[in-house]
Amino acid sequence: MVESGREPGRESGAPFGIAEVTGVSMVPTLLHGDQLFVHYGARLRAGNVAVLRHPLQQDLLIVKRLIERRDDGWWVLGDNPATEGDSRVFGVVPDQLVLGRVRARYRPVTPGRQRSVGAVASWLLSAVRPVRSASASRRLRAR
Repeated sequence: MVESGREPGRESGAPFGIAEVTGVSMVPTLLHGDQLFVHYGARLRAGNVAVLRHPLQQDLLIVKRLIERRDDGWWVLGDNPATEGDSRVFGVVPDQLVLGRVRARYRPVTPGRQRSVGAVASWLLSAVRPVRSASASRRLRAR
């Protein structure tokens, strides 16, 4: 899959943990290498970005946007329409596989990139951001 992460907060029973994004299915919201602050067991609603277990490979964690609540789980999609690996491929994700809501993302410094004062200032202003829910019109993509 395109996004995966670690789940250290879950192993210890803590309500919060960190996951790392690998891949591009959530671009532009999340980029490869972003660190995510995950609230496990949080209340979920359509539009939230969530960490979940892949329905066909449950040892793999993925990051997707919750689009629509259905009787048997959540319809999820990546924010990058050019990629696959979401409910269009594996269908609805059962509730028990949705682990938590992504509250914020941290974009680490890219080595060798932030050299000028302006570049460092720009990074400081954008390094940590909350991950917000998408608008209701986003749900129209669900089929």
